[in-house]
Amino acid sequence: MTAATPAVRAQRRYDPDRKSRIIDAAIEVIAEHGVPGTTSRRIAAAADVPLGSITYHFDGVDDLLAQAFRRHAERMSPRYEAHFDGVQDLAGFADAVTNLINGAGGGDAGDWAVAYELYLAALREPALRDVTDEWMRRSRAVLERFVDPVTARGVDALIEGLVMHMTLSTATFSRAETRTIVTRFLGVAP
Repeated sequence: MTAATPAVRAQRRYDPDRKSRIIDAAIEVIAEHGVPGTTSRRIAAAADVPLGSITYHFDGVDDLLAQAFRRHAERMSPRYEAHFDGVQDLAGFADAVTNLINGAGGGDAGDWAVAYELYLAALREPALRDVTDEWMRRSRAVLERFVDPVTARGVDALIEGLVMHMTLSTATFSRAETRTIVTRFLGVAP
């Protein structure tokens, strides 16, 4: 062996899922710390990757955040769609909306936290509005199976608003109260 030949060469770890794992870790960090507390270091630690992996796979934290928000929306949308499977009439639709608002839609507090972080980030970063627009279009398309497009937009806003109220309020909301609000909005007998 010559002096120019290293005795031991550093081997790269084969890690084909690294980029995906980083995106998933970013979602977790956003849920726990919010966008302002989401840093490359926190994401790298959560993904168990070297810090340089962030800059290798992404064009900065903004690029990573956009991909994380897009993945979150892509994961939430099928659950949202499935929540309305089997609904056959307006009364069943009102029940499904009520159940969704009251936590039966497959999303937990972390999922909603990431969603609201996305909305706030999109308010400040117009490039993220493509993600929110696509997610809202997809949600409204589900709702439009049961109501007209204008009403679907209102129901979508009602869902988001009531979930936000429930998430942020110290008061409790009963399912019966939610159902009353939903049925009044839809003009369905309670």
